[in-house]
Amino acid sequence: MAVSVLTEDKEKFEEFKKVIEEYKGKEGPLMPILQKAQEIFGCLSLDVQNYIAEELNIPITDIYGVATFYAQFTLKPKGKYKIGVCLGTACYVKGSQKVLDKLQEILNIKVGDTTDDGKFTLEATRCLGACGLAPVMMINDHVYGRLKPEDVEGIIARYKDE
Repeated sequence: MAVSVLTEDKEKFEEFKKVIEEYKGKEGPLMPILQKAQEIFGCLSLDVQNYIAEELNIPITDIYGVATFYAQFTLKPKGKYKIGVCLGTACYVKGSQKVLDKLQEILNIKVGDTTDDGKFTLEATRCLGACGLAPVMMINDHVYGRLKPEDVEGIIARYKDE
């Protein structure tokens, strides 16, 4: 059974309880509470959503609907390194899908997943605004351009030991 993020870190849970109390009586408390929850816990896991539902007396389906509707929210924790591979037109035409496929193979995860060690999260993105460097990927804030699938393993190796 997975450990609840609510019981994993008592300090974070106490901080979150204060957030709930601060917003509880106010109008439209859900969005700021969800934003703070994600800031505190790193994601809006089911246990966090259930806790919010109980405390605000809101159906869990409403909370889940908001959490999945807005792209700013994530239901799963993100890795230390967020890898975004551009699948915009210029990058796609120049082979970004092959780069993405190679990353999935090396990391042994699918798009949207995080490695078991919590190091890498792999995402497919739209235009990163570096079309002249196509195909492009970003690891956190670092841009890698003019990629070929054979470049990927060496780039990932730099981050594995950190």
